[in-house]
Amino acid sequence: MQWTNKRGVLLLAGALLALAGPLAATTASGAPGVSGARAVPRTAPAAPAAPTDPAEGPDPIDFAVVVDQSASLADKDLARETEAAALLVQGEISERSRAAVIGFGSSEKRGQSPVREVCQLTVADAAGRERLSDCVQELGRRDTARVGPGTDFPAAVRQAVTRLTGAAAGPGTGTGTGTGTGTGTGGAKKPGTPKVVFLLTDGKLDVADSPEYGTDRESRQSNGAKRLVEELARARAAGVQIWPLGFGGELDRAGLTAMAEGGYRGSCSEIPGSAPRMRVVDTSAEIDKALQETFAAARCARIAHGTAGKPPADLTVTIPPIATDGSLTVAKHDPKVQVTYYDPAGRKVPVRDEFDGSSFEVSGQNGPVEALRVKNPLPGLWRVHIEAPPGHGDREVAVRAIWQGRLRSAVVLDPASPRAGEQVKVEVQMQTRRGVVITDRHQLAGLSVAADLSGEGFEPVTFRLADDGKAPDAKAGDVRFTGTLTVPAGATGALELVTRMEAPGITSDRRPLHAVVAKGAPLVTAALTVDSDTVHPGATVSGTLDVTNNDSAPHTLRLGLADQTPGTELVVAPATVTAPPNGSTRIPFTVTVGKNTPYGTLGGQVTVVDTADGDRTLRGALLNVRVVEPPTWWERWWKAVAGGAVLVLLVGTFVGIRLLFRRRRRDLTGVTLELCQEGRSLDSLTVRRGQSPGGAFAFTVDEPYGAPATLRRVPGGGSSAHVLRRTGAGELLLRPRGGAQVPVRTGEPAGLGDHELVVRGGRPAPTGGRATAGRPAPSGGRDTAWFRPPRRAGGGAGRGSAGDTDAGSGRLTGTGSDGSPDASAYDGNF
Repeated sequence: MQWTNKRGVLLLAGALLALAGPLAATTASGAPGVSGARAVPRTAPAAPAAPTDPAEGPDPIDFAVVVDQSASLADKDLARETEAAALLVQGEISERSRAAVIGFGSSEKRGQSPVREVCQLTVADAAGRERLSDCVQELGRRDTARVGPGTDFPAAVRQAVTRLTGAAAGPGTGTGTGTGTGTGTGGAKKPGTPKVVFLLTDGKLDVADSPEYGTDRESRQSNGAKRLVEELARARAAGVQIWPLGFGGELDRAGLTAMAEGGYRGSCSEIPGSAPRMRVVDTSAEIDKALQETFAAARCARIAHGTAGKPPADLTVTIPPIATDGSLTVAKHDPKVQVTYYDPAGRKVPVRDEFDGSSFEVSGQNGPVEALRVKNPLPGLWRVHIEAPPGHGDREVAVRAIWQGRLRSAVVLDPASPRAGEQVKVEVQMQTRRGVVITDRHQLAGLSVAADLSGEGFEPVTFRLADDGKAPDAKAGDVRFTGTLTVPAGATGALELVTRMEAPGITSDRRPLHAVVAKGAPLVTAALTVDSDTVHPGATVSGTLDVTNNDSAPHTLRLGLADQTPGTELVVAPATVTAPPNGSTRIPFTVTVGKNTPYGTLGGQVTVVDTADGDRTLRGALLNVRVVEPPTWWERWWKAVAGGAVLVLLVGTFVGIRLLFRRRRRDLTGVTLELCQEGRSLDSLTVRRGQSPGGAFAFTVDEPYGAPATLRRVPGGGSSAHVLRRTGAGELLLRPRGGAQVPVRTGEPAGLGDHELVVRGGRPAPTGGRATAGRPAPSGGRDTAWFRPPRRAGGGAGRGSAGDTDAGSGRLTGTGSDGSPDASAYDGNF
């Protein structure tokens, strides 16, 4: 490409664009002198369609993707442009939209055209998206014999505007209905459908070698700039937006801005960012993401960027609860890459069918870009599994989701039949088509809600609703928008109320609420309240109906449910009630939640009508009920189970401690048995750990011939063994072999046949203290195995007033005042 952009050409183009605004505004509105910067209707100048019968699904748009194919683009840049164009036509969320794809360059010699329409305007339904997937690939194949190397912006804009406005529209993929709602493309679209041009380029205006613009290079550039201004004015007059996207380092940013501002300045909403604007990225590698973001802004949708990876891999992207329509686009680059889609519940979804309340449609499976269009998607994390045969998995695949929330509004008018000149309160709650009631205010960030009241005898009235907690709104942040207005005094009959919601990615279904102006004071008035509650399926919610009947006859009132969440099984009882004449009454009622009702916040409202007054609606009340999963057995009884477990643990611990304490008290470990005869110690045996199970130690006395007797432990006991036992109370008992059990005191001899047994050490007796060397133990002292009684002063053979200890006997003896042996001379020490 030859760059001939002169400063004078830019100045001329800028001046002409400045003049184009008023000219285009005059053409569009018929009123001269109206500035192009003035606020204009959000759609094309044609009258909007009546909202009395809104179609399901997102609003359609007509759009053209216009792609620069000039000589300045490298092959890789052209390939990326082609994939970016495919992402738009495959990712469109409305099956009623129409798309065209146009390549452009210049016309410099015979046989060349500045534009190349590779995809005629085609309805983006299932068949249409497959057709678009095939034809868009033609962009990647240059035809230098038919398209010149320059950059003819005027011709590109003219071709796109002509196609979008219906002039010379080519044949489509179907049968054409003329209304824009079928599969044809030949008929004119119904008024109000937005028309958008997305223009991709890496350069600036270059028609210096195009003979149709003049005889020399400079005049051609100047004339090209003038022609561009004229084409932009035509686009503005026809209601066609221009969204330029530039990439690379040789861009004319001012020229791109002029194109965005020179086309139609209306937008899909009043939300900032939805009006046409220029955008620039550094390289062609970034245009797929940038173009999808631009596309989302232009059609008031949102985009969720997912993960990327090389096959084989699992990619993920999140669709929020507020989404009602969306497309998952997979930029796989290579048609050989195979894609499988899984919903947030981990279930593989069909490529074209209905499943669990959602509708699915896959397109582009044989192209470099594939898309899954979903109606009523299950919110959450979607998984996209990618596989590729050997040699086809070297490029990174990316997944994104373009979505829109088209919300249904449940509207309560209070009073339901207002009088002319009366102030009424309007309360609005929103839910998706899947029945998800929107309760998270963060999902509705930036949302504005308005209502239009129209009817007989007055001009339409518009008023705002708010969720700010200021009267008449009851609570801020509860996602119930409230507002008031006064019914015009001239209102004479039917009323129609339509709510409008606007936020990035959110639109309303514009379903009307019909009412009738009341004539005079009503005979019957009512107040209706429904309890706010969290219940399980099968439970009931209570409500109260307060009725005042000023008539002389009773009135039969009927309770009903409106705007219910799909799939709910709600029953109101009683279905009819009687309002007694000339008085007020309070009537309780219940709403039973069916056992198969889906979990979540219930949508809809309870209504009461007067059957005696032509089924006039007296009052409505929005439901504020959340249905949750019934608790499991564990969730219901875990506190009792935990309390019982703690009690059992405490009791078990107490019993265990007592048993351990008793066992420790009965344990004979450390006790020494000393065998004596005539005051002499013959042998001793100390009980080791584990040798006294149950507090019993079995032993025997061996008397070898010609040798002193010895003590020997008898494991397991037996009838021939002596047994020393300690009770739980700490008392020592000795059962000689074949004899009766007798108590034993520590340190005192006990008879054992021809011998005596003295028990020493071990754990304390129940009333003993701790003995320490060199001093008497206090009452309740404890014997120790290592302690031996000290010798006392005096002589004799262990007898006498002074007392003595026989050498090696370990037995202390003394003499009382009468000369008899006196055990009391024992001082408690060993």
